[in-house]
Amino acid sequence: MGSSEHEIRRVQGSGPERPPERWRYARHLAALAAASAEVPASAAVVASGHVPATGEAARPAEACASGEAARPAEAARPAEAARPAEAAVPAEAAAFADQREAEAVAVVLRDPDPVMAESAVVTHLDRRALRLLADGRFPGWARAMETALHGRLFPSRRLREWTLLKAIAAGEPWSAAELTAASDWCQRTAALTVTSYEALGVLAAAARSHRVRDAAARRLRRRASA
Repeated sequence: MGSSEHEIRRVQGSGPERPPERWRYARHLAALAAASAEVPASAAVVASGHVPATGEAARPAEACASGEAARPAEAARPAEAARPAEAAVPAEAAAFADQREAEAVAVVLRDPDPVMAESAVVTHLDRRALRLLADGRFPGWARAMETALHGRLFPSRRLREWTLLKAIAAGEPWSAAELTAASDWCQRTAALTVTSYEALGVLAAAARSHRVRDAAARRLRRRASA
């Protein structure tokens, strides 16, 4: 009896519980990957003239935020996520896909745990920006993400720094002041990835950490001796 009464009290006193944080983090990433992996499908949707109802694109992320498991059709597809960015997507389809992804980001950011939600979004931004760095779709994607990230300092800064890295990689205008004021993450990433002599020179002379200055200087020396 005592054991049964204890079980009854435990069940009656337990309300709905959110999934553990690590599960929600993984589900958020899966939802964001699914939303960003739909470019070919989105292109077909736009071409056919059928536009889903408002909020339909964000359903995978809504399911994650509520603790529900994503349906198999909504789960991230690793093969699609790993393939190169689509270069021949029509502009209308690309804009639709970017909006779909931005809606999913906004849903994740409504998670009750803002630190975990922003961390998941930043991880997603890192993955997506890396794929789009050499893609003409990057500016439109960045504008859509900027709107979704409004008021969120950490992910907004990461997006600005990816935009800076994109400018350096593409030979577009950028400023040394912006690079020297960038975060340690941005300076470290630039020192290891960019090929611009000017950017490497700025980092070798004025990066915040000795490690980054040394890495940039080594790359300059290797390129000079090549």
